[in-house]
Amino acid sequence: MAHTNQTGGTEKNGSLSSILYCTSDLKEGSLQWVKEPLNGQVLMVLSMDNNCSAASFDMELCAEKLQSLGVQVAAEQWRRLIQDAVLKPEVRRYMFYNSRAFQIAIAVVFYMSLWTNIYSTVQLCSFGRYWEASVLVTLAAVAVTVIVILVIDHRQRKINMNTDVRLAAVNEIFIKHRLILGITDVLDGPHNILQLWFVHFSPERCLQSLSAHITDLQRTREPALRHSLDELCVVMEAVVSPDPGTEEEASREESPLLSSGMNLNKEPVTCNELLHLIPEGPPEAMAQQLLVIFSGCYVRLLVTGRLPQAVAAGHLEQSNVPCLCQFIQSSVLNAHRSWFVAR
Repeated sequence: MAHTNQTGGTEKNGSLSSILYCTSDLKEGSLQWVKEPLNGQVLMVLSMDNNCSAASFDMELCAEKLQSLGVQVAAEQWRRLIQDAVLKPEVRRYMFYNSRAFQIAIAVVFYMSLWTNIYSTVQLCSFGRYWEASVLVTLAAVAVTVIVILVIDHRQRKINMNTDVRLAAVNEIFIKHRLILGITDVLDGPHNILQLWFVHFSPERCLQSLSAHITDLQRTREPALRHSLDELCVVMEAVVSPDPGTEEEASREESPLLSSGMNLNKEPVTCNELLHLIPEGPPEAMAQQLLVIFSGCYVRLLVTGRLPQAVAAGHLEQSNVPCLCQFIQSSVLNAHRSWFVAR
């Protein structure tokens, strides 16, 4: 796979083939299609500096490129959804603390703290004054740090409820136009750069295959299927609405005998509710919801080369990585047949 990056160079990646995309600093008219886009082909990438709170994606250029690709979607609708999904201050803070740059800093601090603590403990022993002890301390600290990094990397291969799932509303709109979105971060010197990826994806074959697979699981392994889907849930904060008669009676009981002339505004009572992302329904509706929910995670793993190789041929042309339905079957529905080989 060869594509042009923002600096005009060429970058190679073996997980995808024939990928062509445009970035936010390319001039109008510089993108020319040679052939029809393939499934899994990146069409556009928008970048922004996450260190600058005033920075944002170039939505004007994005709208122009989408229009040139024949995607007819109301700009106000998807702009608002992207704003709510990834551009809110609290979401950007979370993405910064979950970024590669922050993880590298944490790994360095963890290694230094661990080395210091182990070395101080070894110095209390009789063999602590020998230089071999320092070597053993260094090796132990490196080994533990590498294990922590591998655990973090493994966690990042799973769906992130705070970023991937937030793009579900956007992907629900764009998947109808054969596009799915995902977000990643890269380290450019001291800057943490967020990248919003637009990937071509035709959902028809994946939807048909996933619907058939869910139908088969409902017939043969209904409890296991329900258990797997019940794990896909988020906690929502809901306002409790008390009964009007009870609320009026409680307000009279709690009112002071002597009015102080102050208007006490009570904060609304809230409770946490568990929202299942994949409710019970027809197999096709459940498959459609799974494709929408996991498309953001799939794009993130696809463009970063973290998807394993597929054993069976999927719906990605000229590629050895799994398609979206294979990814969902293996990672979510716990299929007996493994679609992936170890890397």
